[in-house]
Amino acid sequence: MADTNTVVVDEKTFKEKVLDSDKPVLVDFWANWCGPCKMVAPVLEQIAGEHKDKITVAKLDIDANPSLQRDYQVMSIPTLLLFKDGQPVKQIVGAKPKAALESDLSEYL
Repeated sequence: MADTNTVVVDEKTFKEKVLDSDKPVLVDFWANWCGPCKMVAPVLEQIAGEHKDKITVAKLDIDANPSLQRDYQVMSIPTLLLFKDGQPVKQIVGAKPKAALESDLSEYL
């Protein structure tokens, strides 16, 4: 298995790894069939590696975890939700270049 800077979460681990995290967690709601999700994945991997002391980047497959998609009203993908202290504090919809994502996340990086 390749080294990765992101963590995979599902319905069983979401509370522990996202809601109870000491650091802000950026959750990537994605699906295997989603082309834009595949485009943004390497960018998120870079952000996770470069800012791992300040933020955790987690990946959530919406096909395998539909209840979380419904609970957080994710209507299109890729959607990035930033959680801080167990609450969603920022939503980013659509694939964006690294500089745009870092700008959107600047107050947490």
